[in-house]
Amino acid sequence: MARRSQRQACCDPEATKGDCCSVESLVTVDERGQMVLPKELRERANIRAGDKLALISWQKDGEVCCFTLIKAESLAERVKEFLGPVMKSMSVG
Repeated sequence: MARRSQRQACCDPEATKGDCCSVESLVTVDERGQMVLPKELRERANIRAGDKLALISWQKDGEVCCFTLIKAESLAERVKEFLGPVMKSMSVG
């Protein structure tokens, strides 16, 4: 099986040393708690109908201050990258 090329995720702490974050748009939450991601942003991020996004909350002083959206497949890849070496070291012994 061909191995996928290793690329640094944009949410990797090493990748955030330059121009990382920007305000893309303002969204409104409707009465049902739903939000719409603008079409231009969905296109640039290659987000399609049916894609799963993980919503990660950041807390400060016990209150949620920020949210981050990451594609579920990207999150799974990051978890594998992180846990892979740990799992290998556990199975060696």
